[in-house]
Amino acid sequence: MKKTGLLFLLFLLLLCGCGRKGENAEQQNGYQIYYINKDGTKIVGRDYEMQAQDSEGQMRELIAALQEDTGAVDVKRTIPADVTVTEYELSGEQLSIGFDGNYLHMDAMTEVLCRAAVVRTMTQLKDISCVSFYVDGAPLTDKNGNVVGVMTNDSFVENPGEQINSIQEATITLYFANMAGDGLVRETQKVHYSSNISMEKLVVERLLEGPLEEGEQSAIPQGTKLVSVSTVDGVCYVNFDEGFLNQNYEIKEPVVIYSIVDSLSELSTISKVQISVNGDTSGVYRDNFPLADMYDRNMDYVTGAESAFSETEEPTETD
Repeated sequence: MKKTGLLFLLFLLLLCGCGRKGENAEQQNGYQIYYINKDGTKIVGRDYEMQAQDSEGQMRELIAALQEDTGAVDVKRTIPADVTVTEYELSGEQLSIGFDGNYLHMDAMTEVLCRAAVVRTMTQLKDISCVSFYVDGAPLTDKNGNVVGVMTNDSFVENPGEQINSIQEATITLYFANMAGDGLVRETQKVHYSSNISMEKLVVERLLEGPLEEGEQSAIPQGTKLVSVSTVDGVCYVNFDEGFLNQNYEIKEPVVIYSIVDSLSELSTISKVQISVNGDTSGVYRDNFPLADMYDRNMDYVTGAESAFSETEEPTETD
């Protein structure tokens, strides 16, 4: 399988995502094949009696099972009938699986569930800790063209060891910086997300990913990573890493703060937002925004704020 130009990237991902795994319940109690339920909203495990005794045979057997019709009325096959597994290769503890171009024809929700089911099924084998997908010989990418990379059993969970099966759909409202960096632009997105991910985490992650529409940009400094986010008594506590302190003076400081505050305040459970850096609230963001303060929604920086709640705006759909 060709990995030209991506060996170094995949090596780094392998180091980060392919650690030694502990013995799991499936290995102790037999195996399961993970299928997609008939409604296409979650994955469902079904007990499977392994026939092969050797590692290569077991890998081949599970991959074949993932491509077979179940004959059951409550679940459907994991890999759609029009999608072909063209090749697979085990290198160390990383399994690379290649698909034909029809893989890209799956809708967003089915694709996420297919990935989750394949990874969860294959990582039951003691020799496989992580899985990567290829389509027509190229690494699978997301809607923004970023390589999905190495996936582990925990890639589809919020808390390690806790399975995420259900995929939800929601419409969220986000506020991104305009290209001048002196105001906010409202963007509505229709998203598919795991049921174990909190809405506030989903909102912040989408802000970090950036807008889907042209003429907008992420207000949060590039390279910022979310450490944690939680809501208690209506206050949302957002904890970023030190990347948040990177300065981009082309985006005014109130635009950065209220991109986060206004986006989170769209959630009915949130009335105030406090931002910290690696858990520290003792500093001041730039010159005027103490991190110890709790910030209320402020629509003064939103371009066309009077029409910000228009019901006519069509949401942009994303994965």
